[in-house]
Amino acid sequence: MAKRGSRRTAAANQQRSQQSKRARVRSGWRLWLRRLVIWGGALALIGALFLGAAVVFAERSLPSYNSLAATQPGQTVVVRARDGSELIELGPSYGQWLNSDQIPQVMKDAMVSVEDRRFYSHFGVDPIGLVRAIYVWMTGDKRIQATSTITQQLARNLFLNSNRSFDRKVREAVLAMALEMKFSKQQILALYLNKVYFGGGAYGIDSASRKFFSHPATHLSVGEAAIIAGLVKAPSRFSPTADVDAAVKRANVVLALMREQGRISASEAAVNPATVKLKKDSNENSVRYFTDWVLPQLEVMVPDTTEPLEVWTTLDPGMQNAAAQAIKANAPKGAQGALVSLDRDGAILAMVGGTDYVTSNYNRATEAMRQPGSAWKLFVYIAALEAGYTPDDRVKDVPVTIDGWSPHNAGGSYAGEMSVRDAFAYSKNTVAAQLGNEVGFGTVASVARRFGITTPISTYPAMVLGSSEVRVIQLTQAFAEISDGGFAIQPYGIVKVTDTKGDVLFQHQPGRFGQLIPDYVAAGMTDMLQTTVATGTARAAQIGRPVAGKTGTTSLNKDGWFLGFSSGITTGVWMGRDDAKPVPGLHGGSAPAKAFADYMNYAVKDRPVEQFKTELKLPEWQQEPDDEHYYDGNPGDYYYTDEQGNLIQPNKPETPGQMAFPPGSEPGAQSAPSRNSPNPPSGDNGQAASDDFLDRAIGKGPGASPAPPPRTTLQQTGPRAVTVQPGG
Repeated sequence: MAKRGSRRTAAANQQRSQQSKRARVRSGWRLWLRRLVIWGGALALIGALFLGAAVVFAERSLPSYNSLAATQPGQTVVVRARDGSELIELGPSYGQWLNSDQIPQVMKDAMVSVEDRRFYSHFGVDPIGLVRAIYVWMTGDKRIQATSTITQQLARNLFLNSNRSFDRKVREAVLAMALEMKFSKQQILALYLNKVYFGGGAYGIDSASRKFFSHPATHLSVGEAAIIAGLVKAPSRFSPTADVDAAVKRANVVLALMREQGRISASEAAVNPATVKLKKDSNENSVRYFTDWVLPQLEVMVPDTTEPLEVWTTLDPGMQNAAAQAIKANAPKGAQGALVSLDRDGAILAMVGGTDYVTSNYNRATEAMRQPGSAWKLFVYIAALEAGYTPDDRVKDVPVTIDGWSPHNAGGSYAGEMSVRDAFAYSKNTVAAQLGNEVGFGTVASVARRFGITTPISTYPAMVLGSSEVRVIQLTQAFAEISDGGFAIQPYGIVKVTDTKGDVLFQHQPGRFGQLIPDYVAAGMTDMLQTTVATGTARAAQIGRPVAGKTGTTSLNKDGWFLGFSSGITTGVWMGRDDAKPVPGLHGGSAPAKAFADYMNYAVKDRPVEQFKTELKLPEWQQEPDDEHYYDGNPGDYYYTDEQGNLIQPNKPETPGQMAFPPGSEPGAQSAPSRNSPNPPSGDNGQAASDDFLDRAIGKGPGASPAPPPRTTLQQTGPRAVTVQPGG
């Protein structure tokens, strides 16, 4: 019995111990829960106090409604054409400020429906929307969805940046609640609708309405309001000028939300946004190629300012339209085109960087580097004329090999003896190769540098056929310098820049930059360029008045060029594919020459017909057979280049007492044949002129001194693959 009682007592004690333990556990859990509630409540209260204090402080620091309404950050730039007409307005555009009672109710309803359906009931931050976003995130979405109310968006637009940091979101919420404390809902909505960004530089509904629909926002229809409200989420993606279908689809979403929330009737929700008449966007056309090129230059032209600017440019609206149409109409299918047109002083009259700016804003006129083909022969023949050749000199179009390289003519035929003029006009590759070899490939490269080519230039033999890449604007500049009689020009697009008061901040100063080649070389080059259009490879470029120019075609018809001038206007045209694939049937004398003619027919229509100056007035040193005449007369009458084709200023020898000599007369100097040379032999040795003449021209013979080292050199970086098309 005693044992049994002992067992009962032990069991009871164990049970009481377990119950006590469970009681202690429950007591501890409740204790910590109470502590958590108490401390959490205290922290929440402290946080609320701090938040309230922050909101009150922010509210007191906020500017007045009128001050916020007058704030317009950003700089507006109006670009004008040469006739003063507006080409484009860039930067923020704010339109007219609309008070709350001036804003159509349908516009307010559309914006509230799509951006903040509980706008009229929350205090700046939407707790319901925040909880819903967190729930969606916790149940599978990897990121919290956007929960910004209209007031928060306004706070961000007015005072903050777009960083997605936690700190920025907290400040955004504080400022939103401060705005709600200071202003009414109608004032907040009015501020928002007048300042929110709708794309294309348009800030506010009035600017957007004028940009997209050509009328003030006070006349917005239901469909138009839906389109504008739909832009806030992604202005570039839903812009009606960029993607009409995307804009209409987004507008239908807005209409559905408005109907669901009871803000419009079923009949109004049935409005088809696709029937809305959109304003044609003049900003997204070929003019943008020019403005994209010219506007970055403002950084070095005008002082740092945020005030609106007016930029007066050289662009001619009519010529620009004609240029764009000429490129679009003549560019082969699948190919791109570019055009640059310069006035005689370098002013850019038209610039087209592609067939469609909206599809591709890459400016092929100023950025693309392509092989020029036979258009490069301009520099070869300039070097030859400087060295003593004239257009009437006789050369041989025969097979030739230079350092293992054997150029061929188009069609593989050879004409035998012919004039330099005809060799250029019919783009004979073998003659260009011989001339380049005689004057020196480094000399040809130096001539190209002198005429404004800044891209890398090879000095291997194939360079004479255009293996080195160039930009359209620079090659056009070189032809314009020939048109101007051999004087240097600099392409420019800005005439002046003014501020809102009309004060001139920048003014282009006209002037010449010096003579690149003597008159007789410019005249001879113009003679050959004119013959190329009259009877040579560029007959498609004829426009019923004197035209001088040159075609260019690269291997497999990858590039087609025509560059020429008439009546003081020089125009360069390039066509080809961006991926440099062949374009069937493309060559310089076809589509590019036709595009040139189409454009130039319009460009020169109001200009008088000008005859070219092609009469050669050769210097005495080129007319006399002996060397003694070099020491007679005024040395300033002569034109000098060194062995690499670089200019040497007359009357300024390198060292005191050193005499300056014309080309071919200094000891050891190298020169090419003159117009008095005997008939050249066959081209088996890669020469277009006789050995006897060359020996005399370069100073070989009794008393001749070794040639001095050149003062400038061009580095050869090793063999490179070059592909050139025979012929022009």
